[in-house]
Amino acid sequence: MVLSQLDPFLNELTSMFEKSKEKGSVWVTLKRSSLKSKVQKRKLSSAGESIEYRCLIRATDGKKTVSTSVGAKDHQRFQASYATILKAHMTALKKRERKDRKKSTEAEKKEGTSTTKSKKL
Repeated sequence: MVLSQLDPFLNELTSMFEKSKEKGSVWVTLKRSSLKSKVQKRKLSSAGESIEYRCLIRATDGKKTVSTSVGAKDHQRFQASYATILKAHMTALKKRERKDRKKSTEAEKKEGTSTTKSKKL
């Protein structure tokens, strides 16, 4: 697994979203990672040293996979850039049809009163 820097990763992510605009999907996974093996983690914990965790981010469109690692210092900047990219490329999503709350509650009240009258008769 080759980790790229933040800016090239974001550029590749943008190109993935643009390629899959008409048809396709892009999967992005985020995972906490220390980028150290279990043996190295045990040595650090037994020595009393703290382990610096990073955020491992992978993106794939099924054909191409890119990944990067973000530390605590760069997290705010990365999150802002990532949010901007997501907002720009979420235009293909369909809006959810919402029921009007007032109409649905009125309909439920009418159904509730009509069923109680029919039971009494």
